[in-house]
Amino acid sequence: MTLLMLRELDKVKKELLELCAMVEESVAKAIQSVEQMNVELAREVIAGDDDIDAAEVALDEECFKLIALYQPVAVDLRFIVAVIKFNNDLERIADLAANIAERTVALADIVDVPAPFNFSEMARKAQGMLKKSLDALVNLDADMARRVICLDDEVDLLHSNNFQLVKDKIRRHPEHIDALLQYVTVSRHVERIADLSTNIAEEVIYIVEGDIVRHCL
Repeated sequence: MTLLMLRELDKVKKELLELCAMVEESVAKAIQSVEQMNVELAREVIAGDDDIDAAEVALDEECFKLIALYQPVAVDLRFIVAVIKFNNDLERIADLAANIAERTVALADIVDVPAPFNFSEMARKAQGMLKKSLDALVNLDADMARRVICLDDEVDLLHSNNFQLVKDKIRRHPEHIDALLQYVTVSRHVERIADLSTNIAEEVIYIVEGDIVRHCL
């Protein structure tokens, strides 16, 4: 590996870490905006999505430049390809955070209807999965990545239960359908954040061990 390529790889790693921090903060604020019905915070998340999109594009360009200029092989190529996948997953997580924030804005305009499920329980589990997956990425910790993968079914089950609770509530209170549909959409977005955190964990295992993992071991 040339010194120039090593410097470029370090730049990619630095940009990836910065993007991780931006996305984690966006998700935390989006969740908080729902819990507190904080429209100002929600709008902050929505506005910040453009910055994350720009960071994602810049990181993609760095990765493709590395491949074109240095034609990396073996471990280095595997890392760069994985970063491109990480980058895509992180951008999608940020989009979901913005979508959750948009639901906060919508709910604030609707008559006060509480969520028929424990949003915070599900949100904390998904948030924990995201944090662990990013920690696994930063530290290239395959064991932690496996623990993330094993948590995904718990969030899937919570979303399934939430969906049923919303259906039951709509049957009993059809006049609240607008708010209830917003809540089930929030639940779905949180569930997708957990799924994408799992994707990141799977890629960490691939980088560290070269193994393709698609389920809890």
